[in-house]
Amino acid sequence: MGGCFSDMKGAKQAVGGALPQTAPNNNDAVDFFYTAQGFQPLFTQVELSLSACNLLDLDITSKSDPMVVMYAKKGDGKLEELGRTEVVMNSLNPEWIEKISIAFHFEMVQPLVFRVYDIDTAYHGDPKSLKLNDQEFLGEASCTLSEIVTKPSRSLTLKLQNKRGNSGQRNQGAITIHAEETVAARSAAEIIFRCSHLDNKDKFSKSDPFLRISRIVESGGSVPICKTEVIDNNLNPKWKPVCLNFQQFGSKENPLVIECFDFNSSGNHVLIGKLQKSVADLEKLYHERAGANFVMPSTHHGQQKVLKGQLFVDQYCEKEQFSFIDYISSGFELNFMVAVDFTASNGSPQQPDSLHYIDACGRLNSYQKAIMEVGEVIQFYDSDKQFPAWGFGGKIPGGTVSHCFNLNGSPTSSEVEGVGGIMDAYASAVRNVNLSGPTLFGPVINTAAKMAAESLASYNSTKYFVLLIITDGVVTDLQETINALVKASDLPLSILIVGVGSADFTSMEVLDADNGRRLESSTGRIATRDIVQFVPMREVQSGQISVVQALLEELPNQFLTFMRSRDIKPLTSRFPNAPSIQ
Repeated sequence: MGGCFSDMKGAKQAVGGALPQTAPNNNDAVDFFYTAQGFQPLFTQVELSLSACNLLDLDITSKSDPMVVMYAKKGDGKLEELGRTEVVMNSLNPEWIEKISIAFHFEMVQPLVFRVYDIDTAYHGDPKSLKLNDQEFLGEASCTLSEIVTKPSRSLTLKLQNKRGNSGQRNQGAITIHAEETVAARSAAEIIFRCSHLDNKDKFSKSDPFLRISRIVESGGSVPICKTEVIDNNLNPKWKPVCLNFQQFGSKENPLVIECFDFNSSGNHVLIGKLQKSVADLEKLYHERAGANFVMPSTHHGQQKVLKGQLFVDQYCEKEQFSFIDYISSGFELNFMVAVDFTASNGSPQQPDSLHYIDACGRLNSYQKAIMEVGEVIQFYDSDKQFPAWGFGGKIPGGTVSHCFNLNGSPTSSEVEGVGGIMDAYASAVRNVNLSGPTLFGPVINTAAKMAAESLASYNSTKYFVLLIITDGVVTDLQETINALVKASDLPLSILIVGVGSADFTSMEVLDADNGRRLESSTGRIATRDIVQFVPMREVQSGQISVVQALLEELPNQFLTFMRSRDIKPLTSRFPNAPSIQ
């Protein structure tokens, strides 16, 4: 549950080795472990290549000697230098070889600034030693990292401007930024593990085993990269397939620690046995149909007991897995939708303590914050920026209580233009819709699911829909909501739910399958995958992570799960010959 994860809830689920066919509702578990242990969560590392054309020539007897400095623009407007290219001598159309690396976080807007300088002082081969105040400024350009990676070519060309944000009296040239993932993260090993003759650690039943796989780091310690699900009451377990990305273990020869534990609800899992094998060793076990004996570390230094229990590899295959950036840069889109709670528990919008109170001085309420923060991230992944926006639980003009009405007041179309259009439609609805109730999610989920189904039926597999529901209270139609979510789990749809206000949202957490249990409908149907992320805003605001990060951290994995389950691959290359200048 992004930002408010409880490890015990998801203790029995598999973590970090999710297969394309299974729901990777494990981002929270992996991120929680990494942050709790002082490690940074996994992310996509991107390398930016830079080139420029038609730069200003400020040298008298030769051409300019350009260098680029790249900055991250922080929330307070300050710039943090991320890297520099080399200096290219005597060139107005340089292609720099030195690349600049940056971590791409889908859930964040990452503004970047590129400044080009003509180098006029000696630097002895080390551009980092250069004092920028001693160099001549040629121009700058700004964009977000999302704008680059969403381009079909992953290339963006920008006109250079002066520091005042305009081109002045003359053409200052243009800079082109091209992004590539630094790690060949498409390769993965899919493995099915089985054990036999495990030691029994329980008195009145059999052990409940699971495997934990860790990579060994340079310091000699180990960092977990995945664990299997728990199999209850079984000394000869066979687990569901796990998928180990090559980015996780680096080389097939790198040693991995594989530990088998007996699960205990207290969290004090009992070690059954452990062994050390590389991925190459595991592949060999598969081909030889051989088992490897677990060992038990001894209290005596340097000694360990070889156990009867063995680990087998019943399946080993290597496959190609495309990344989120592969899909987005080839033309896939995220279509953003919003649904806002207009039930009476929000309080009268005319009163300052109302959750729907719109401040005349421009201070955003919780609904506006959620719309702005999530919308500002997702808008980069939607080309037409036409966003469906609905309200629910309100009495619309005419006196009818509606649980899915168009936020803009239109009887025919729910779409508004851009995040600003959502904000305007919301403000208008606050003035014109009377708050009522009850809190029903089913109708808006079904409406969003219908749009996703129609897109899929039209053989348009490049669209993935994201519904943001903002609510102040516990859902009244819980089973109907679960039914709608189970039905929608087969569709290209993810649902983000933000709880605002002071209500007790504990019962809402069942909708978010981070506890390892997939939703089950009233007819007994199990959800194909986890499509919900629920976050109470007050709990997130009290921590270090933002609402938008907590909401969106699972979205790329949910997107990939759907695409891989349908065997939908990125579109073939549609790169333009030359990127357009913006």
